[in-house]
Amino acid sequence: MVKKRTCNIDACGREAVRSLASDRVERSGLKVEGEKRAYLCKQHYKEFKKRTKKDRKIERLKWGI
Repeated sequence: MVKKRTCNIDACGREAVRSLASDRVERSGLKVEGEKRAYLCKQHYKEFKKRTKKDRKIERLKWGI
């Protein structure tokens, strides 16, 4: 049986689809309720990706990809 998780962003109660390191999510500017892992719903994951797009591009350039 799979445990259903809810989104850890303040004032959001949707079902989570992704989990990331909470410090990484907080660095993007999203407010996370304290845990080691941040569980994000589809909408907040999309927002996280938009906010970190530039950082991810720079990281890929470092590795030559």
